[in-house]
Amino acid sequence: MRNKKIIRRRALRSINALFKRADEVFKEKPELADRYAQLARRISMRCRVRIPRKWKRRYCKKCQKFLKPGVNARIRLRNKRIIITCLECGNKVRIPYKN
Repeated sequence: MRNKKIIRRRALRSINALFKRADEVFKEKPELADRYAQLARRISMRCRVRIPRKWKRRYCKKCQKFLKPGVNARIRLRNKRIIITCLECGNKVRIPYKN
């Protein structure tokens, strides 16, 4: 039981580090940022850890690219929803919100 907690905590730390690194590297090497996002997703699936909400919205679930708002992602607020559009593949994610 304790071992699982340690593994999950390390996995979460790794996921956060990979997404932060992807955010830093995106401007120079977007392919490397995409790879970091894929690795973070693989770690989360293997260790059964949720990707934090902050990062979950910065990753396209269809084409598996790291999303940078204004560069390869469009964010709109419409009808009590946040609509995140991936400009690489056209996938849309709709997230409800309250006023």
